Amino acid sequence: MRAYGEINDFEEELVAHNIVVHKFWLQISKEEQLKRFQEREATGFKRFKITAEDWRNRDKWEAYQDAVCDMIDRTSTAQAPWTLVEANDKRHARLKILRTVAERLRAVIKKS
Repeated sequence: MRAYGEINDFEEELVAHNIVVHKFWLQISKEEQLKRFQEREATGFKRFKITAEDWRNRDKWEAYQDAVCDMIDRTSTAQAPWTLVEANDKRHARLKILRTVAERLRAVIKKS
């Protein structure tokens, strides 16, 4: 719990120094993750991207989901918000992030 407070304090300091902080969580389904893992293993030049650790962590999917919900609930602030990105479709995810960044920067510039 202390870490969440420290994160919020740190981000508040960044914002106080005119740094724009915006966080993104890219969410994929368990099925999409499995598909991507299998594709990485089957593609020679992508094999380095998948390790035994990835597979071990996949077994903890539900615990990670709970932890993500806690993290977002406790560290999303008006100054440093989270944006949740539906990322099964990579193109959609990229466009959503670019639009969000552009909108956020426009809003910050408009305030100053």
